[in-house]
Amino acid sequence: MAILQKHGKNSSPDLVCLKETPPDKIGDAGGHQKNWSEQNTNWPRPLARVWTVVLLLGTCLLYCARVAMPICAVSMAEKFNWTKREQGMVLGSFFWGYCFTQVLGGYVSDRVGGEKVLLLSAAAWGAMTAFTPVLAHFCSQPIFSMTLARFLMGLLQGVHYPSLASLCSQKVVESERGFLMSTVGSGSYLGTLVIGGAGSLMLDLYGWESVFYVSGLLSVLWAYCMWKYLLKGEGPIITLESLGSGGPQSKLSRRHWLRLFKQPAVCAVIITHLCTASTFFTLLSWLPTYFKDTFPDAKGWVFNVIPWFVAIPSSLFSGCLSDHLISQGFDTATVRKLMQFFSMGVSSVFTLLLCGTTTFPTAVAFVSVTMGLTTFSHSGVSVNVQDLAPSCAGALFGVMNTCGAFSGVLMVYFSGYLIEATGSWASVFALITVVNLVGLVTFLAFAEARRVDIDSSKGRYHNIHI
Repeated sequence: MAILQKHGKNSSPDLVCLKETPPDKIGDAGGHQKNWSEQNTNWPRPLARVWTVVLLLGTCLLYCARVAMPICAVSMAEKFNWTKREQGMVLGSFFWGYCFTQVLGGYVSDRVGGEKVLLLSAAAWGAMTAFTPVLAHFCSQPIFSMTLARFLMGLLQGVHYPSLASLCSQKVVESERGFLMSTVGSGSYLGTLVIGGAGSLMLDLYGWESVFYVSGLLSVLWAYCMWKYLLKGEGPIITLESLGSGGPQSKLSRRHWLRLFKQPAVCAVIITHLCTASTFFTLLSWLPTYFKDTFPDAKGWVFNVIPWFVAIPSSLFSGCLSDHLISQGFDTATVRKLMQFFSMGVSSVFTLLLCGTTTFPTAVAFVSVTMGLTTFSHSGVSVNVQDLAPSCAGALFGVMNTCGAFSGVLMVYFSGYLIEATGSWASVFALITVVNLVGLVTFLAFAEARRVDIDSSKGRYHNIHI
């Protein structure tokens, strides 16, 4: 592991060249950069803290709405006489919609502002969640209406994380991005815990419909409050004109995008995020089955709750640690690599230890440490894309998340094949470790934190525009 060394935060020669060149000497490109800085002023720290809390709650509600269907799936299957195959079709349809709007969400966010996309999408998927019981009861074929509803939910929620990446890159200073992204990222674990506890209680007391009504209406209320108090009631109107010429963006340059994807650092973040997402989805999907098979008498709430309780403070700690190191003058790229080393390297050690675990408490402890360390990626590769290309961070993160989602599903299926073929969980944990190491080595070798959406040959900015 590389030794942390202190460097200037803006050590890139391109940035130095830009700083030393008076604005009137830069020409058109300099004028373009001026517009970028004027229209993308950073939030002051108090406002950034408010947005952090609001986005944390939004991500929490996102997962409450997302997990509502899996929690209610058994009750709905009994109500509508679904087979296991039909139940799987309903649950799986979310993924296909989720993949298709990642890049689009980032594209629109980079041009008109991530807060507008977040607001519109939250109002839409919140309303869709609340309307789900109505569709189920009043449609003659509930299996088709629910499959369509879950597909639409995936489409609407697919824009969330790319919009967050775009918003953070435009409004948050480099030394505070780790804390914001790790805090907001912990909302996914918090939402899973909240809907798992409160949702199960509502399911038993008031029926499965109540889970959708409450989570959906709370999401719509969150969107309204954000519009009313943070956006000051400004209409989140996204027009074709704003997409064509809005913000600091210019029209699509295929040459610039090709140059961007030829950068080793960009390829590194895509590959590393792909590996991170694949291993996380695999653990998320198969760990409950692992505990049921290995420790059949264990209490389900223990291994379904404790790892997530560990993940929340771990995610917050990683964000505070990374921002503190950067604020102390340590090289940003080295800090990102350190966070990813804990996320993929150290966590793999505890994953491998599961192979020889024979007691339930030890297995829960190893899984909890693994899930906790995995959250360090929120301050590693997830933020690194904003360091590399802030002018198109949303679209680039959408590309990363799309690749990660597809590869995650493939790895989940392949892990099931390994379990059936070998009859051993050690093969799955070994696969997770290998994939983690591939992503980690790639990131350590090629990751950077300097901007690559600039034309270094001319010593001036040329944002990679969509």
